Amino acid sequence: MSTNDDHHLDANAAGGALREIFSVDVTAAGTSCATCAHSFTFAQTLLHAWAPGLVGRCPFCGEVVFRLVRGPGRAWLDLRGVTCLDIRMPEGAGIRAAGAGATGEGPADDT
Repeated sequence: MSTNDDHHLDANAAGGALREIFSVDVTAAGTSCATCAHSFTFAQTLLHAWAPGLVGRCPFCGEVVFRLVRGPGRAWLDLRGVTCLDIRMPEGAGIRAAGAGATGEGPADDT
């Protein structure tokens, strides 16, 4: 498939739709294509938005890396074309360690 056509946008155009599902900006995430193994940011995918949903293709080989379809009250996201997403989290966000208090800071020191 040729990726040099005028029938796509970059995936920044999908930012609003993806932001409704994820609490972080996924377009800034790094990813790798499951087909050709090239690395790129999610925003660099070639977005085809005229279908019933959004289809993002690898900017290197043109294979599908994601599909997003919306329905009343729900969304279907298919990421089988990526190997992973490298998402930068806001400072202070993260998974609390086992035994940490409700603030995520661990047990209080009363000494």
